[in-house]
Amino acid sequence: MSGRAVVIGAGLGGLATAALLAKDGWEVTVLEKNEGPGGRARAWESGGFLFDMGPSWYLMPEAFNRYFGHFGKSSSDLLSLVRLNPQFRVYSGRGESYDVHDRLSLNTELFDRLEPQGAAKTERFLNIARQQYDLSVRYLLYRDYDGVRDFLQKEILKNGLRLGIFGSVHDLASREIHDERLQQILEFAMVFIGGDPKKVPGFYALMSSIVLDQGVWYPLGGIITIVNALQKLGQSYGVRYEFNSPARRIRTEGGRAVEVLTESGAHPADVVLSNADYHHTETELLDEGQRTYNERYWRRRVLSPSAFILYIGLDRRLDGILHHNLFFEKNWNAHFDSVFRRPAWPDKFSYYVSCPSRTDSGVAPPGMENLFFLVPVAPGLNDTDGVRESFATHVLGHFEGLIGRSLGKGTVVRRIFSQRDFISDYNTYAGTAFSLAHTLLQTAAFRPRRRCRRVENLYFAGQYTHPGVGMPMVFIAAELAAGRITHEQG
Repeated sequence: MSGRAVVIGAGLGGLATAALLAKDGWEVTVLEKNEGPGGRARAWESGGFLFDMGPSWYLMPEAFNRYFGHFGKSSSDLLSLVRLNPQFRVYSGRGESYDVHDRLSLNTELFDRLEPQGAAKTERFLNIARQQYDLSVRYLLYRDYDGVRDFLQKEILKNGLRLGIFGSVHDLASREIHDERLQQILEFAMVFIGGDPKKVPGFYALMSSIVLDQGVWYPLGGIITIVNALQKLGQSYGVRYEFNSPARRIRTEGGRAVEVLTESGAHPADVVLSNADYHHTETELLDEGQRTYNERYWRRRVLSPSAFILYIGLDRRLDGILHHNLFFEKNWNAHFDSVFRRPAWPDKFSYYVSCPSRTDSGVAPPGMENLFFLVPVAPGLNDTDGVRESFATHVLGHFEGLIGRSLGKGTVVRRIFSQRDFISDYNTYAGTAFSLAHTLLQTAAFRPRRRCRRVENLYFAGQYTHPGVGMPMVFIAAELAAGRITHEQG
């Protein structure tokens, strides 16, 4: 037995790290403030509908396979995965729609229609993205960093220009591709990592390869099945889970965490891993002198968007949409401006609609439809009942115009989740949905440290740390955190 590990937060990062620590011989207790596991990836049931509350795209399958491989399993052993085709439908601000398929050969006609020689140009862009993906997996994603010196390694310096560190994803895409519709297909995944394509470092073009080459997948039963699989893995190695148990304080002695306090009592610890919001952990659970980052640091960070989410249960089937649907404004830069540069509730916006009941009959009653709307919005906005109801009406009205039919009286379940909910449910800083945006100075070694500078046995998992935002990245972060804890504290 390596010792006692207390994990704060049963989100994907906390669950994944807890299972690895238990496998390494730690006695692990997971504390979670909410009533069940999952964090942003938890589920909500109402009226026979099962809604994934957060992530809905299963991408980069090899990251999941690598993680489950540590337990002698593969993703297919634990999940019933379906590869989606078409991958998604795009509704353009020009009033047209088109489907993007799971093989590039099936998209040739579409890409050539959007731009002369669009398929060949896309292939050249994706060749760069594939190279970036390979280099990132070999030299970047699975390496931990404790500072800039760690980042400036021979391989990183040697391959820096090839990785596209100095430039944005949009810079790469727009070298040859000039039609904004094709650019949007290649750039939209940057929103999944909380960024603006014009600001996200160029090596994140690898996301385009992940989507268009590796495919878009869906686990039957929803993303919550990943949460359940992680919890079962942890339980098989003896992990204890305490729900409705928010951490109140991390008590330290001599520069080491010795216990985590909750309302129900104290949990002695030889090591503490926080998967809670990084800012919340430092400002609410630690004394001021023990923090790595002060308030000035946080005020100067570029936050990723928050999210305005609508969960809709419809009493009928809805023809004309797919599992994943994206609406792109013709000038989507104005929307990004309202998120990153001039924060405001947007008047014109791009958004995403998921309809998992098109694939999975288990997430809605027979003959009904499960709908999830997400609009990226700036964090820290005024989020009163009146504001959110008005914006919901705006979003639904636009969608109804898009598909040419009303949802109206057919809506039997309806819930809004936005800024203040991210704060109350997850203690997120300013209501951000994805932590820090991926800018050059908030990537790899420039993201918050894995280990607290002043508390030597306090570590962090989740999307604030390297490699960052998104389910695959959180799984990689769990592997890095568990390995480092066992190496340094075991």
